[in-house]
Amino acid sequence: MTVYYDSRNPNCKTPFGAVQAGEGVCFTLFLGKDWVGAECSLKLIPADHPEQALTLPMELVGGDFRSNYCRCTFVGEAPRVWFYHFEIASQGSRRTVTRGPDGRAALTGGSDWQLTVYHPKMQTPACLREGVMYQIFPDRFYNSGTPKKNVPADRKLRTDWGGQPEWRPGEEGKILNNDYFGGDLRGIEEKLDYLAGLGVTCLYLNPIFEAHSNHRYDTADYLAIDPLLGEEEDFASLCRAAKDRGIAVILDGVFSHTGADSRYFNKEGRYGDGGAFRDPHSPYVPWYQFRHWPHDYESWWGFPTLPNVRETEPSFLEFITGENGVLRKWLGMGASGFRLDVADELPDPFLDALYACVKEHDSDCAVIGEVWEDASNKMSYGHRRHYLLGSQMDSVMNYPFRDGLLHYLRYGGGQGFLDTILQILEHYPPPVVSALMNSLSTHDTLRAITALGGDPVEHHDRRWQSERQALPQEQYWRGRHLFALGCILQYGLPGIPCLYYGDEAGMCGYKDPFNRGCYPWGKEDAGLVDYLRILGNIRRDYPIFSTAEFMPLCFSDEVCSFVRCKGELSILFAVNRTEEPQPLLLPKGFEASTPLAVYGEYDGKSLRGLSGVVLKN
Repeated sequence: MTVYYDSRNPNCKTPFGAVQAGEGVCFTLFLGKDWVGAECSLKLIPADHPEQALTLPMELVGGDFRSNYCRCTFVGEAPRVWFYHFEIASQGSRRTVTRGPDGRAALTGGSDWQLTVYHPKMQTPACLREGVMYQIFPDRFYNSGTPKKNVPADRKLRTDWGGQPEWRPGEEGKILNNDYFGGDLRGIEEKLDYLAGLGVTCLYLNPIFEAHSNHRYDTADYLAIDPLLGEEEDFASLCRAAKDRGIAVILDGVFSHTGADSRYFNKEGRYGDGGAFRDPHSPYVPWYQFRHWPHDYESWWGFPTLPNVRETEPSFLEFITGENGVLRKWLGMGASGFRLDVADELPDPFLDALYACVKEHDSDCAVIGEVWEDASNKMSYGHRRHYLLGSQMDSVMNYPFRDGLLHYLRYGGGQGFLDTILQILEHYPPPVVSALMNSLSTHDTLRAITALGGDPVEHHDRRWQSERQALPQEQYWRGRHLFALGCILQYGLPGIPCLYYGDEAGMCGYKDPFNRGCYPWGKEDAGLVDYLRILGNIRRDYPIFSTAEFMPLCFSDEVCSFVRCKGELSILFAVNRTEEPQPLLLPKGFEASTPLAVYGEYDGKSLRGLSGVVLKN
């Protein structure tokens, strides 16, 4: 018995993808003539409350000599994620039609489709919709040489810029993360012209607040700049200078935990006799979850150096989101928003309050969440989250995109990569899609060139990784070629491309801390830097990407190509990931195009091995 439905086919569902609350969605199910007397219905299940499921009858509205088709319309009145399938009653039996592995209708072994209904007034910040984002790990980007004040004596200050970050455990068998290369805020400001030349419109800075490790995810004081990074005026100056160049500055907000070595917990006594660990009457005691004070407390993933906080505790919530709180202080000094560390570990009431606080300050400030999976339907701590419906986040770090793109470049599987893209486009609200943070590397992943050209890391230990910080030339060049091709796709696909500092200079590295090396000033891969400038200029010169339609052309194991079009302007992006020449089929209007960018060789009809091109109609 035949049945057909494809949620990405406009003959089956209109409009495509997520819809605004109050907007009607038309569903059409096609049935073969062998379904005698069939009665069809649409079953809609709210992701957050499955017990509130709805059943909508479908009307037989037409047919031809091959099939009949049934139709119904659904209007989601409020922001919500729904799952749905179809049910068919025929000849005394009932069958369920679900989503098969290829996304189309299946009568066995499938799952539900998803419909995302988002707030009609949802709008994402301009700084995330166009241009290029650039992520900086502050200690390793650039050292201005400015003398630092009030630096704690227990820090190991390195003088070998570019040396390998320390990875061996100390005398007590612990990894201390206490070696610093001295990158600072003034250093970032001094390099703003370089960043502007790459087309950068948004800077994302890993944590800058006072903390006693080089990664600074163990916050010691939310209201102070870390002394090795500079002072408050250095931050304000950076934001002013960046704004003058059309660059927004996004800060890392680490709110699910603090450092044990902080003025709030103060386990080490660095901050006197106060703090939740040392004083049972401290105002900070309610922030933490003590099972038995003071030594038995909940901590992030069991790390005692990172005690968890109770984010909805009124005094903590006020401290972060209140009138005189942390968010307003840094927004008032020039920050354009926050990226939220481990966002899926932050409860909904906290996210609601944080988003409201940021938007009250300026509706064009951004809230970006760290979510590694599909953020539109994420399950976290036993319930379905609603990050992207219009009241918690503007965007997320698009790790599914990264994983899909790197896998395609290295191993092939074009259809799988296209399915990854289409699932994102189908599940996420269009305002979110335009602002998705599309990275090939981050501080939590392998450097892209290493991931694409190096030996797989699998379960190799840190010693193995440390010995492969610099890839052999053959591996480097293959990784470099594939990375360059990946950037063509990254800069063209929906979302905002995010460069991890130094990727454009040819930096390599396996896992933390090897992915957090020093930017190689004076030793850059100059050709790669120039190439990324060209791609950045395309994003700058053609500001259509936040609203341009995405049209896939070819997603084979050899060639990936697509067009982004808006009005009369169309831009084609294509890469050949193999080492053999491949023909490039061009749509009408591109036959005589002068390339905007070329990597490798393009002769107007084909791409040489490991080559890519960007064409304008």
